[in-house]
Amino acid sequence: MNTMPLSAVTVLDRIRVVLSHPSHPGNIGAAARAMKAMGLSRLVLVTPKLFPDAQADAMAAGATDLLVQAEVVESLAQALSGTVLAVAMTARRRELAVPALWARDAAAELVSIAAGEDVALVFGNETSGLSNDELAMCRRWAMIPVNPEFSSLNLAAAVQVMCYELRLAALDPGAPPAIAGAGEIASHDEVEGLIAHVERAALSSGFLDPASPKRLIPRLRRMFSRAAPEKKEVDILRGLLAALEKPLPARNANKT
Repeated sequence: MNTMPLSAVTVLDRIRVVLSHPSHPGNIGAAARAMKAMGLSRLVLVTPKLFPDAQADAMAAGATDLLVQAEVVESLAQALSGTVLAVAMTARRRELAVPALWARDAAAELVSIAAGEDVALVFGNETSGLSNDELAMCRRWAMIPVNPEFSSLNLAAAVQVMCYELRLAALDPGAPPAIAGAGEIASHDEVEGLIAHVERAALSSGFLDPASPKRLIPRLRRMFSRAAPEKKEVDILRGLLAALEKPLPARNANKT
């Protein structure tokens, strides 16, 4: 029997598979089956069209326990709460997106970070995929190297491919170790809080015109996705913003 090292099991337990707005309950069941076969168990569904459903149970084929414990939420923001890295699966290049990763590289990065923190792998709707707003909430995006002449891949099949890559990465003893002395990576919620703080400060200072198209926030998300800031770094930036938001006399008084 093929058994996994305890450390690999722990890593896979920290990886959420998020299906955003899935239309077909059969795909949810088949995704659960794919996950269980590869040792993953955390399934999160963002406003599924039909769930629970008998077709999902049938397609799960023995993985109904993952459906029973699946978390159903109303937004991708809720699905990503508590994670420090989210990788979106999409075949289309989007404006302002960070550079793409191939599936295997994305799996290696997720597994590396899941050694200590929760991460997420995000799939979009079967027909329309992920919206631009949803993609902007993910720090990375990845592609499966399919045949360019026939790139159509079923949702459950894509989940299977990525779960295999995650398992392979978790079992790989050559995975790079964590950087010595690095601080704890900021969570999705902490980075989103920083972005919201920047937006408030930009509006109140007059730097950002509320009537004009807001290009600042997508660009900030892209920048922070590349930077992967640590908790202490987020705290420093928010402290700086809070100090700058104080009226000038109050700032001068703090210096005396």
